[in-house]
Amino acid sequence: MALGLVALTLLSVVVLYFRYNPLDHSRKFMFRRFVNWFPMGMSYAFLYMARYNLNVTKNALGPLMNKESFGLIFGAGTIIYGLSFLLNGPLVDKFGGKRGIIIATLGSSIANIAMGALTYLLLNQRWPFDITLSFAALYSLNMFFQSYGAVSIIKVKAYWFHVRERGIFGAIFGTLISFGVYFAFDWGTAIAEASQKQIAEPTRFQLYFRQIFAVDTKPTDATWLVFFIPAAILLVWTLLDAWLIKDTPAKAKFEDFDTHDASSGEMHVEYSMVDTLKLVFKNPVLMLIAVVEFTTGVIRNGVMQWYFIFAKEVAQPGAEFFLKHWGLLLCVSGIIGGFAIGYASDHIFHSRRSPPVAFAGGGILILCVILFFTLESSPRVVGVCAVLICLLSISIHSLMSGTAAADFGGRKLTATASGITDGFVYLGTGLQSVSLGYLTGHSWLFWPAFLIPFAVLSIYIAIKMWGHLPEATKKYLVTVEKVNIQKVTVVEMKDG
Repeated sequence: MALGLVALTLLSVVVLYFRYNPLDHSRKFMFRRFVNWFPMGMSYAFLYMARYNLNVTKNALGPLMNKESFGLIFGAGTIIYGLSFLLNGPLVDKFGGKRGIIIATLGSSIANIAMGALTYLLLNQRWPFDITLSFAALYSLNMFFQSYGAVSIIKVKAYWFHVRERGIFGAIFGTLISFGVYFAFDWGTAIAEASQKQIAEPTRFQLYFRQIFAVDTKPTDATWLVFFIPAAILLVWTLLDAWLIKDTPAKAKFEDFDTHDASSGEMHVEYSMVDTLKLVFKNPVLMLIAVVEFTTGVIRNGVMQWYFIFAKEVAQPGAEFFLKHWGLLLCVSGIIGGFAIGYASDHIFHSRRSPPVAFAGGGILILCVILFFTLESSPRVVGVCAVLICLLSISIHSLMSGTAAADFGGRKLTATASGITDGFVYLGTGLQSVSLGYLTGHSWLFWPAFLIPFAVLSIYIAIKMWGHLPEATKKYLVTVEKVNIQKVTVVEMKDG
């Protein structure tokens, strides 16, 4: 049933994509653009599966990986992820998003194979080295390659989507994140459960799975499959990406068009890697976006990864549904939040990204306070609060990194701008991972209390940048208002 609901949701997203065409693109262009973003998007979703499978492995390994050890491993990987953008953002701006997504999927696949091998050796008592250090090194390698994923998608998006369409694309980006979370937690958990050495009453899926992978012949749980299976899926998407993706409309035999972002009128200018980084770090609006994303990293992963562990460790009578379907709940709620905030940005706030972020931040603050006061008394309220916080934080992330950074960075600097802002997400993620790994060892009440100040900071920054728009976007909106021009025509290029 869950898989059917996810498939139906994906179909709905595709239908919405084709129905939402404010610039009156041709059907041929809309279809070719779909062929471009869909394989990239699914690659990114499965990159998430190959990222958060560590959370599933932590629960499967039990005492072999305690909370503090998990926090250090996850924190090391996310800090490497954040710092990697200083290198790969400018690189993707230079050689394009197609190469970037291939590097991401291929590299992450190799790193996951290595982590699977480590898990196999560990469970078979053939690994004599420190588990925390070993996993931290391999997970950091995985996250280095993973960091190419988001910037590559947004780099390609910047050439194919006008600013009037980017709010909804931000929602699509958030949808892909949500699918990835579903794959990671629900599919990953299903793999881990089916990989157990003994199951009292196996389901039909588990029987089929155990026959394929000969689980019954293994001396221990085959938990390493939580890494090997996403690695294999990523290899398939690597091949599809190499075949289908084009960096710009011109490379797909359509004319390039002005997207009216910060690069309008400057597409002829060439920047070195150093110049690219300077332009991003000296842009005050991009730095404000980065601060919002830092708080989002703390809050989003502070709930997404720790509720999963909390509900496994602390019995939640009457609220078992949330843990069992955690990935599905995050998937559906993330999609709803992403489309709501994207629509509000494009239509209610005229391509301004900060106002809906401020409202979402206010909702997060209220929910964190409720979470604190009900943590030990109301499991169902805790579950609802956790899901809603993830809904709002995923929507903020999709709009800030997926859209606002591209608007203010422009096509020339999109990868670097979105990479730096996304890097701040994972610096925040690293902070919360290490901090909560330690704090929750003393009391789970530190969990929601730790999140509250970051929600307040997010609201303050979003209000501070309330009316900001790139100059080219302002001029475009003025033109639209005056002469009611609402479309950009994309012309297919003929051979010869």
